[in-house]
Amino acid sequence: MRPSILLSLLIMSATVYVIRALPFVLLRRNITNPFLRSFLYYVPYVTLAVMTFPAIITATDSPWSGLLALIVGVVVSLVRGDLFTVALSSCVTVFLSELFLVH
Repeated sequence: MRPSILLSLLIMSATVYVIRALPFVLLRRNITNPFLRSFLYYVPYVTLAVMTFPAIITATDSPWSGLLALIVGVVVSLVRGDLFTVALSSCVTVFLSELFLVH
């Protein structure tokens, strides 16, 4: 292995370790601030949304069919709440919109 690759791997692993270990070292007590607790509660959901939203829009041939499937998925999830129904309705929406609207 070349030294530059090894050095890059060491720097990246040290950076990741410091980012993950720093909260354990600095925050030894329970967090009692309600604003901070609320903020930390929603961090996983926001991270998941930020990672998946662009993929939903760009996964299809047309961004419009991805956006339409996202809207249908949100509406179906609010009405039904079933993961299988949401996934099926989104897939059917993409299929039909690609079939009729794009081509």
